[in-house]
Amino acid sequence: MKKQLLAYGSGKHTRPLLRYLAEMTGKEHPNICFVPTASGDDPGYIDRFYEVCKTLPVVPHVLNVWISSYSQQETYAEIIQKMDAIVVGGGNTLNMLAIWKAQGIDVLLQAAYDNGVVMAGGSAGSLCWFNRGTTDSRPKELSIVHGMGFIDKSHCPHYNSEASRRPLYHNNILNGHLSDGYACDDGAAIHFIDGAVHKALALDVSQRAYYVSAANNTITEELLPATVLQN
Repeated sequence: MKKQLLAYGSGKHTRPLLRYLAEMTGKEHPNICFVPTASGDDPGYIDRFYEVCKTLPVVPHVLNVWISSYSQQETYAEIIQKMDAIVVGGGNTLNMLAIWKAQGIDVLLQAAYDNGVVMAGGSAGSLCWFNRGTTDSRPKELSIVHGMGFIDKSHCPHYNSEASRRPLYHNNILNGHLSDGYACDDGAAIHFIDGAVHKALALDVSQRAYYVSAANNTITEELLPATVLQN
């Protein structure tokens, strides 16, 4: 069973990336579940997901965590086990991971990934799949957060859009606080199969993805040649 993951730099829902995600499943009308935990189940974010999905051959679902036993009669396991793909939204990575752990969602996602359910997401929704990365989830300054390690490398989203991200990522790799890893501009994505890079993708030619490593106290950015997705 292939383990597939699509990580991208921004948490914004876009038709090209969701279409590519649907194609990754190999299904004609895949069940795709949006998990907006990091944004506090933001209604506008959820609405945007449904709007984009209307233009695609998919069956959209949402896994909410701000629920009660009276209104939510499906368990998280029952929801996740029906899905062909899971897409995680942006927001507060640290809070999201804490809620997932408290609810057992992290274990369910690991089992689903191991069983061939495609995982995806941007911003917090990409950072969560890697071993570590930097997050704005805490007050005052960006700090390191531990992800779930589906991809055993570090990660940096928003590589081109937030001025502090790139130099901080470089410094953390150089000082050993982060392993080597993958960085994505907001409009770039990386498709992994069984933990290895299968393909880099971009919404336009200006958006890039990189493999970032250090040797002899020097950072190297290896540009991953990208396929530009059509709208």
